Amino acid sequence: MAKIKFINVEKSFGNNKVIKKFNLEIDDGEFTVLVGPSGCGKSTLLRMISGLEKIDKGTILLNKNIINDLLPSKRDMAMVFQSYALYPHMNVYENMSFGLKMEKISKNNIQKKVNQAAKILKIKHLLDRKPGQLSGGQRQRVAIGRAISRNPKIFLFDEPLSNLDAALRSEMRVEISKLHKKIKTNMIYVTHDQVEAMTLADKMVILNEGRIEQVGSPDEIYNFPNNLFVAEFIGTPKMNIIKINKSNIINNNTLRIFGKEYEFKNYKFSNEIYLGIRPEHIHPNLKHEIQFNINIDLIENLGSDKIIYGLFKDNEIRIRTSEDLPQNNTGFSFNKNKIVFFNSKKNKLNY
Repeated sequence: MAKIKFINVEKSFGNNKVIKKFNLEIDDGEFTVLVGPSGCGKSTLLRMISGLEKIDKGTILLNKNIINDLLPSKRDMAMVFQSYALYPHMNVYENMSFGLKMEKISKNNIQKKVNQAAKILKIKHLLDRKPGQLSGGQRQRVAIGRAISRNPKIFLFDEPLSNLDAALRSEMRVEISKLHKKIKTNMIYVTHDQVEAMTLADKMVILNEGRIEQVGSPDEIYNFPNNLFVAEFIGTPKMNIIKINKSNIINNNTLRIFGKEYEFKNYKFSNEIYLGIRPEHIHPNLKHEIQFNINIDLIENLGSDKIIYGLFKDNEIRIRTSEDLPQNNTGFSFNKNKIVFFNSKKNKLNY
């Protein structure tokens, strides 16, 4: 088990500052997912943890020991990459045992560790096969098995499922989650896929341009986003954001929304604000407090759900519903208690 702490870590490539005063603690046994758009610095952070990238400023602690200058081989970590990085001329057993041989572990111990990892991942029947004889999902299991066999303190995953098709990604997410529950070792996982982040993480770290936007459980981040960036980045389809100009603030606690006035007793409004409402909280009827009509542009039928795209004046509205739509329906509604407000600086507006 291991605990990692970042203290004011910074990293630049030339004039491009990729990581900016990064501070984070990762506790024993946590599954931590670093998620954000391409170029936000998440893979760079993973490489700095592993020792493949030097840090410019700050400190990384592993169990209270500074590891800034420690060689990758001395950090007791195992990394699984986006590419499987398997040796094509070696069979599965040889690929999984290669790192252990380099560490000069005895043959009996190597056999025991490889067989144990293969059993956990259900690939014992593949040990004699070469990588070219395996599917993408099987190759990724081998890459994970190679990491498990080393019994590291920390597993590092750098977008390991991005080369797989949608069905295999879903299957492998389940397998990785089960693996974490079995071995209870720290896992730090990098992805730009919010579905992977939401389904795998104990703790999510939302990154943007080298900075942390929010840290929390998937439920906390989804239901209580700190700012507009997090609100729109997490969720499919993304949260509806409606700008409410100062002219639509009637008084400290009354707003004009969709042309009608609504009171919010717990708030004090002054400058322009942003109203956020999740697509699944909007209903295809007029039974709820806040009501509006839209011109429907498109309905995506996902089987269990439908995603409706429409316009109210200049605002694009997205609605996700499992309810049947009445013919020619353009009336929708939602409850006030499902709204998240953001201030003029795009940060969450509290009571």
